[in-house]
Amino acid sequence: MIKQSLYEDIVALALEEDLGSAGDLTTESTIPVDAEARGEVRTRRPGVIAGLDVARYVFAEFDESLIFDTRVQDSDRVEASRVIATVEGAARSILSAERTALNFLARMSGVATQTALLVDAVEGTGARIADTRKTMPGLRALDKYAVRMGGGMNHRFGLHDAVMSKDNHIAAAGSISAAVEAARSRVGHTVTVEVEVETLKQLEELLDTDTDIVLLDNMAPVQLAEAVRMVDGQMTTEASGGVTLDTVREIAESGVDVISVGWITHSAPQLDIGLDFV
Repeated sequence: MIKQSLYEDIVALALEEDLGSAGDLTTESTIPVDAEARGEVRTRRPGVIAGLDVARYVFAEFDESLIFDTRVQDSDRVEASRVIATVEGAARSILSAERTALNFLARMSGVATQTALLVDAVEGTGARIADTRKTMPGLRALDKYAVRMGGGMNHRFGLHDAVMSKDNHIAAAGSISAAVEAARSRVGHTVTVEVEVETLKQLEELLDTDTDIVLLDNMAPVQLAEAVRMVDGQMTTEASGGVTLDTVREIAESGVDVISVGWITHSAPQLDIGLDFV
């Protein structure tokens, strides 16, 4: 379950964005005030569900008298045409809150679904699928929660919870060793230090430093396998770049510990979910 405090403000903004200053003109001009309805939230394609609590909160925030009842749980894998929830109460309220609720639910379920496809593809290799900071601005907590519901793991949440020196940091610091030494001198012993390398020569330099994780950037599987051999358990190995459903298995079979993937959050297609009155 994701903490409500992480999405309260986002939901408020989303509802305000949709309703504006005039409210739902279509619903208020066509639906009687006393009309009651029952809607079924149904998947139109198979996938992994995430975001039910957020959808429930949207309906409740608009009209606390609405009854939102779930038929599945977040992380459940469902087939097409599955009723995953129902919502009952004032027809006007359901219609006005519907799109905002479905936007959150469909996006989060889409992220979870794409993550699960990658997780399934590397099953048995020992590699874990992780997200990145390439999330929708303002939705990072929801995106990263959805990754976990799909069976993936979270990379650092932001700039504030781990050190990760990439090419530009290294260039500005002067060298890999200088970047690591500078970081270690400024952060506490509990802070993880990760460094990105693009070549095996850079990895050789990194192995002489006090680094926790090496990010092997855009390396071919044969290079990744050699990098894993060179590291020999000294630090966690992470592969990133060029990861697709077609390539992820070969990348995982190189022996890396983690495969980080940006597109599962920045480009995942929404899971097709609709709401129909019955």
